[in-house]
Amino acid sequence: MSVIRPATEHDVPAILRMIHELAHYEKEPDAVRNTPEMLRQVLFGENPRVFAAMAENEAGDVRGFALWFLNYSTWEGVHGIYLEDLYVSPEARGEGHGKALLQHLAAIAVENGYARVEWSVLDWNEPSINFYRRLGARPMDGWSTFRLTGDALEKFGGAPSATAVPAAAHG
Repeated sequence: MSVIRPATEHDVPAILRMIHELAHYEKEPDAVRNTPEMLRQVLFGENPRVFAAMAENEAGDVRGFALWFLNYSTWEGVHGIYLEDLYVSPEARGEGHGKALLQHLAAIAVENGYARVEWSVLDWNEPSINFYRRLGARPMDGWSTFRLTGDALEKFGGAPSATAVPAAAHG
């Protein structure tokens, strides 16, 4: 049985450890730049905009986590939940923790009138894809994920724009 609870500041080391484990699983072991201080600030600082839930077994051992934030659907006119990371420790997979975490997010969406819960999954991650399909989730066929990062972001974001408004004005 899985117990789902909101993350606390005490969970920051466990969350960061699992983020590193997830990066290793996704074949990007050196990509994580996050620190305990950064994670603590976004989850528990003033006006947090990122949220996390922890999955524990009946003995209270942390087995996984979900980290998410709100997005917005212009078509629906309401928020949704974007699931940034869902991770269950390898030794705890198949015990219902992933399903319980997703069900927790779905309940938050339903309770708040949000239109959806969505996330990305790597094309090669067949076990996760099959798991999500069994829950009733469907891929967004015809959509591709784009990302500006690193040098491309710096170059594009630093270029003058004719209608630029200072970034601080966007909150």
